[in-house]
Parts: sequence; structure tokens; C-alpha cells
Amino acid sequence: MTPKNTPDHREDDAMGVLDDAASVATTGIGILGGTAQVSVVMPQEHDDDLADEEVIDGEVDEAVIADIVLEDAVIAVSSAPIAAAVEEVVAEPEPARVPEPARVPEPAPEPEPEPEPVVVPAPTPVKETAPVESPKKSVAPRTAPPEVTLTSKRLGDLSGANRESADLLTTDRLLDPHRVTKPEPEGAWSHLLYSISGRRINIGDGRRARERKALSARIAAPLPGGARFVPVLSRKGGVGKTAITALLGMALADARDDRVIAIDANPDRGTLADRIVRPQHTKSVRDLVRIHDQVTGYHDISAVVARDATRLDVLASDTDPRIAEAFSDTDYRDVADLAAHYYSLVLTDTGTGIVHSVMAATLDLADRIVIVSGLSVDEARLASETLTWLETNGFEDRAHEAIVVLNHSTPGTPLVRVNELEAHFASRVRSVVQMPYDAQLAAGGAIVFANLQPETRLAARQLAALLVEGLRTEVSA
Repeated sequence: MTPKNTPDHREDDAMGVLDDAASVATTGIGILGGTAQVSVVMPQEHDDDLADEEVIDGEVDEAVIADIVLEDAVIAVSSAPIAAAVEEVVAEPEPARVPEPARVPEPAPEPEPEPEPVVVPAPTPVKETAPVESPKKSVAPRTAPPEVTLTSKRLGDLSGANRESADLLTTDRLLDPHRVTKPEPEGAWSHLLYSISGRRINIGDGRRARERKALSARIAAPLPGGARFVPVLSRKGGVGKTAITALLGMALADARDDRVIAIDANPDRGTLADRIVRPQHTKSVRDLVRIHDQVTGYHDISAVVARDATRLDVLASDTDPRIAEAFSDTDYRDVADLAAHYYSLVLTDTGTGIVHSVMAATLDLADRIVIVSGLSVDEARLASETLTWLETNGFEDRAHEAIVVLNHSTPGTPLVRVNELEAHFASRVRSVVQMPYDAQLAAGGAIVFANLQPETRLAARQLAALLVEGLRTEVSA
């Protein structure tokens, strides 16, 4: 059966052309390269005589299968949509435009979404709310710059072992030695070369000057924390205990920037104040005990103590033995309490009575102990027995960390072998120092530190350096 073409359509319609069917009951519409072809299976019992295009709109009693081939693909569809498609193609009153041969129809564009408004960030926060405080601000009462906050957090994460105190920021550590002008060198040869070269050649200090400055630096090392108490002990009179106390105090005060005081706590008539050059001074430790509750500053204490050229303050004992005997354990603690507020180092010249009440308070407050021994058999034995007494009466640690001074109080070579004494005490204490004979010390008068023999000053400074190093070791431990 040959299908009837609609008169209004052209043969080469772009929307489809009714071709000859493959069989009597079949009409095909195919889409090939832009040309639509439709295949329709018609019921055989219907009249084949179609007068016009309205026949396509007739009802189909049975299901109609239409194969639409799009680029060699066959799609099975039901008869109802095929009939509608055919009706639309045949009943189109106006001819459709033929698209360009090699152009595939573009799908209908989807409606473009409305463009979202572009928000330009303002220089200030959009939300007008209170600024969120950083963790640092939540702790501190006022706002800190970001750099301070970051530094604070970093320091907060450091452990205690890694922290550095301010005294480690020394000139030698921070300043570039190549850009710092060297001071005038000390030493005969160094200074001579510096002078004849018109101050252009500076090879630095000589060996002795370097050693002296290094020793001064050891003495001047800072002592963090509170005051340090150092009693000077001897169980036998006449071995030079008071002179050693004065020498140690002068060496410390001469090299350090903080205050050093030496207290004469001898229950008998002490002579510590007599060993320094001072104007007429009548104040004593008893006067400080009386004004203990009225002291408001260092000026109150400076009116009671005597000071020598090295800036060593000395608190003298009472000249009347009967009054001095009344100086008790409580009195010493009151004086020590005041001294701890205004001094970094407190030396105590004790008496020979080791079981005296003042001695008990002295040992309780002691941070380090200095024991003085003479160069005789009995004096050395008493000094060693003093160490034994300390070890057996609760001061074992202080005994092991003590410093023993072997004082040459008489001129000439001693009868005892000093190296044997030194070996004995070295096995029991931390350090042993020999104090050479000096006529100024043996005379018993006032001591001028600058007028002492170089060997005596060196020994006193070495004693002071060992003491400071021991105190610093105790702080760091």
C-alpha cells in the first residue's frame, strides 16, 4: 500500500517525508541527516483510502510501534506519541525551514539563572559585632599587639629548663667583637706596643691582666634569689678567723656590684670592726637590735654599720663583754632578718663556742661554711673535729660543701707539711685555700685591701670566687 502524501507538503520536507512503506500495512518515518522518516503500522481492517490528512488522527485500536532512527539508533515508542508526531508533521500549514546540512539542531537552552549579586568585601567587618578577642586578650586585662601575643604563646610553651634569666644577656654574648672598640690594653708589653703604634695596634691584655679580669668575673657572678649567709668558724682562737672574714668580705665587695655585710657575732669582745679603716664609729649590733622595728630603709642601717674603701659594711659587736653576752639567738635572727632585706651576702664572724646559742642560729641560716685552720697539729685537729661535729649534728651537707682556709699566720716555713694537711681536708670538703703570710694581717691593725701583698689579694679573691661558685651551684641544683 502506497501512502498518500499531503498536498500542502513538499517532497523534501525538513521535518519528515512519507516514503513508501516496506509492506502494505507499514508506513515509516525516519530521521536521517535532518530528514524525518516515520514508520507506522496501520491495522489491516481499516480503509486504506485516506481522503486527506485527517486520517492520521484516527484512533488506533491496537498498540502501534514506531521506530525512530536517530543517527542509526532505533527507539521503540508507543502508538499514541507516534500518532501525535505524525499529526504535527502532516498538519503543519507552513513549510519548515531546512537546517544547514552539517549542523545538528541545538537543544533548547535552559533558562539562565539570575546572576547572584557580587559582594565586594568592605575594609571593615560586615557584621557589626564586637571583635572576637584572642586567647591572649581573654587573659590579659588590655589588648596586646599580635606580635606580643605570638611571643607570649611561644614563651608559654617553653619548659622551665630552657628559660634564660636576664643575667645571661651579657656584653660578651650580644656585642660583635669585631665592631667593638677594644679598651686600652693592660700589661707591660701590650701597652708599650699600643703606645708606640699611635694606638693603632691593640693586641689585647697581657696574660696576668686576663687572669685577673676572669677572676673578677667569677666573683661578680650574680646570685639569683635572696640573701646568702656564710658563717666563718674556728674552734680555736688566734688562727686568724676575724682577719679571714675581713679579707673575704673585702674581696667580695670590691668585685661585686651588690651589697656585702660582715656581722661580728662573737659573744665576747669581737675585733672585726677594728680590722677596717673607718672614721670614729660607736654603733654596734646592739643598736641595730634596738631599732629593729623602726627600720624603713637602707639609710637606717647605714647609720649603724661602718664601711671601708671596698664598700664592705661591718656591723661591730659591743665593746662591753657583759652586754655582748646578752646577744642571743633571737637577737641574731632579728639582725639577720634585716640584713636579708638589704644585702646579697651576709658574712658572720662567729666565736669559738660552737654550742653557743648564737652559733645555733648561725648554722641554721648558713648556705655555705668557711672553716679556718692554723698550721699546727692541734689547730688542724680542731678544724677536722669541727667538720665531724657538723656531720653528726644535722649539718652533713654543709660540712661536705665547706671551704677550709689554711692560714699562714707566722712567717717562714711551717713545721707541718702543708701538702698533707691540704690532702686531708680535700677528702672531706669542697675546696681548700692557702692564705699566705702577710705582715699587715699579722700586725692585727686595720686592713687596707689595696696595700696587701699581691699573693694575699689573689688568695682572698680565689676564696671569694670559690664561695660564689658554690652558692651558684646550690641555686641551680
